[in-house]
Amino acid sequence: MTFSKARTIKSDLILLLTAAIWGFAFVAQRAGTEFLGPFIFNGIRFAIGSLWLLPFILLKKRTKASVKSAGIKRSFGKSVILLGAVLFIAASFQQIGVAYTTAGKAGFITGLYVIIVPFLAILLRKKTGLLTWVSAALALTGLYLLSMNGHWILQKGDLLVLISAFFWAIHVMVIDYQVDRWEPLFLAFWQFLICSLLSLSFGFIFETYQWEAIYQAAIPILYTGLFSVGIGYTLQIVAQREAHPAHAAIIMSLEGVFAVIGGWIILAELLMMRELLGCLLMLVGMLLSQIHFIRKKPAG
Repeated sequence: MTFSKARTIKSDLILLLTAAIWGFAFVAQRAGTEFLGPFIFNGIRFAIGSLWLLPFILLKKRTKASVKSAGIKRSFGKSVILLGAVLFIAASFQQIGVAYTTAGKAGFITGLYVIIVPFLAILLRKKTGLLTWVSAALALTGLYLLSMNGHWILQKGDLLVLISAFFWAIHVMVIDYQVDRWEPLFLAFWQFLICSLLSLSFGFIFETYQWEAIYQAAIPILYTGLFSVGIGYTLQIVAQREAHPAHAAIIMSLEGVFAVIGGWIILAELLMMRELLGCLLMLVGMLLSQIHFIRKKPAG
């Protein structure tokens, strides 16, 4: 085995661990809804995520772009405000929706951002191939089997999570544009902090909470804040230095599978055969949507 191939395998395994962390995070998010409103919950967990990144930022001596001049500071400020705002909207819709659906369903529906991204690219006048349309058809069929329950209306929680998937797709596109301009850790830290501040502001206005409830939700908060937001993002950054982007997208789309496993083991959530078939079709659609990237540029 060559050194390059070994490093690629290592990065793929790290991404698989990341997918598992994010998949089980849906279980923690579902558990957190029993104690706290979505805004307070998100506010605390993203604050923890930003604090986790703070030591890495303090240790980093260089950035890709200096932020010393006033003009660059304004540009950087606009970038992180945009990222933080989109992250806030995506995370809010997701957390509200998780309260009305299962962890497994939420994981798979969120994963649809992998397919939504190429379709948003159409708005930027980029070509979309036949395989992408086939992938979308499979995913939509799977979504119907998973969420419709025989009616042509999405269940409330599934619809809210689907809306969040669109904003996760927008978030991916914004990051793709910004990541080459600024140091990724700085972007991550500030977007988490802004998302936290926005969430807490909305929480203090629209939600009621007690310190006892925060204590009871401590485990879900710590898991989603420390592992999902903090460690998960850090592992993704480390792994994607070696992994092909298409491989990364495929592996991370497996978070839906881990969400179903976690929901079954921890929350005793059971899916019917029709719903499991829907999950399978959605997963196949996600995987197919990335094949053309692999054909275009081999890994390694």
